[in-house]
Amino acid sequence: MARILAIDYGKKRTGIAVTDELQIIASGLTTVDTKELIAFLKDYTSQEDVELFVVGEPKQMDNTASESEALIIPFLEKLSKQIPNIPVFRVDERFTSKMAFQTMIDSGLKKKQRKNKALVDEISATLILQSYLYSK
Repeated sequence: MARILAIDYGKKRTGIAVTDELQIIASGLTTVDTKELIAFLKDYTSQEDVELFVVGEPKQMDNTASESEALIIPFLEKLSKQIPNIPVFRVDERFTSKMAFQTMIDSGLKKKQRKNKALVDEISATLILQSYLYSK
């Protein structure tokens, strides 16, 4: 089996998580500068077998698209052109940042460590991926 890679797309930084080859465990991989995201994904997918990208879908409480969806749509178009052989699946990402922050508190990270926004993004991507895995 191939890995599944999750993306928590952000204006500045993007959190990335990935499954193991058996698609059982979701783990945070890294956070990359959004400007470098496509290059990172092309490099990663040339080295690892990835069968699916799971991309967070930000929504408002009334189920309408959030403002940041306007940033994600152009990225998805570029992604499908640059890496056309890997499909994209969208997952509702409401509350993932809050859940990521709570996860950091629950795991005993100090206040200074919890201010690391890159870590929050990586944990958010992991939560998006776990949500996808639970739904399969």
